[in-house]
Amino acid sequence: MANRKKKRRPRNRPGTSRSDNRHGAGSGAEPTSRRKGAAETGSTSEARRERKERARKAREAERKKASRSAAIRRAAIFSGVGLGVFGVLLWLQRAAAPRPLPQAATAAIDAAGCRYDSSPTDGTLIRDHLASGGTTAYPSVPATSGAHDPSPLPFEPRVYDVPVPETRAVHFLEHSGVIAYYRANGGSALAQPVVDRLTSLVNASKNTILAPRTDLPDDTSFAVTAWNKVVDCGSDVTPDQAAAITSGFIEAFSCTSNAPESQNGEGC
Repeated sequence: MANRKKKRRPRNRPGTSRSDNRHGAGSGAEPTSRRKGAAETGSTSEARRERKERARKAREAERKKASRSAAIRRAAIFSGVGLGVFGVLLWLQRAAAPRPLPQAATAAIDAAGCRYDSSPTDGTLIRDHLASGGTTAYPSVPATSGAHDPSPLPFEPRVYDVPVPETRAVHFLEHSGVIAYYRANGGSALAQPVVDRLTSLVNASKNTILAPRTDLPDDTSFAVTAWNKVVDCGSDVTPDQAAAITSGFIEAFSCTSNAPESQNGEGC
């Protein structure tokens, strides 16, 4: 019987095992445990990124919220300051209420035999503007209200040596001014000492004018006007009486709400 040759089993290469050979060791296949670990590592990294993203979004939302709150606070502060400034300006610009004539003025009116009309214009006071340089008829001389020139008398000079345009004078009264008129010529002209005393007073006062007139009524040598107010006196008024009456008009009516546009007066 012939001797049979035994088949040699392949020897394992160093560092390998049969199980490795069976499962394709060296063929690039990754062990299950390693794949599992890699998957867990990837999952952990993804979760970390998500946490970071959520934290970033939370910080961004908090920053925007803080920014909005700061903007609201600033707006509230600015609004409060603006309202405060507006209120102060209104308070500063508001005109004082007209006051009664001081006792010294009323006493002088009585002593000099003057006439005081506290409302010479009945009904609605007209405040229309005429065309520049236009004229109109007034119901009384001197006029105390009515349609007037768009341009009032200027604040300077305070003392005029010639008559002033009536339409511009009325506009000056609308700005809460006071105007003292006097007869400059003729037998019933106002005495020079009275004119001198009035000149000193008016130059030291605000929102007041002194001017001569040629068309005062025959029994009037001196008159003081404010918006819708007038006192007229004869030629026998003394310097002290004329000064007391004029000062009383300034105190009672200048820069007060007696006139419609008191905020436009000089020094008001």
